[in-house]
Amino acid sequence: MAIQFTSHEVKDYLKNKRKLKSFLVDLFATEGQGLKSLHFVFCSDAYLLEINKQFLQHDTYTDIVTFEMGEDPAVTEGEIYISIDRVIENATKFKVPITQEQHRVIFHGALHLCGFKDKSKKDAMLMRSKEDEYLEKYFGGR
Repeated sequence: MAIQFTSHEVKDYLKNKRKLKSFLVDLFATEGQGLKSLHFVFCSDAYLLEINKQFLQHDTYTDIVTFEMGEDPAVTEGEIYISIDRVIENATKFKVPITQEQHRVIFHGALHLCGFKDKSKKDAMLMRSKEDEYLEKYFGGR
């Protein structure tokens, strides 16, 4: 299985990518979702806005867009685009470190690929709870 992190014209804030890759493998296993490949692309607001318009017909800024690329629903082959501009703005807004907010969004995308939704209030609360759970697991051992 392959997990990749790339940056498109933005600063890469990730540290210890090997640990994060291993953690993501465990997250998918814990959630009972197979994982074949996962590609994270960190980009600007402008770049993600174009993706949002082109593929989802949404003319709004967002922090993340997640695509399932595979044909087998039991095995993820995903692409996740994350706006570093939104991550920085949200970190400031919620008074958390940029790295913590970046990991929250990474886990958010992974959870979407595991089948979690966030459109209803109930689903959004569960999603936030799962994000918090994985943030605690990941950063709790500091």
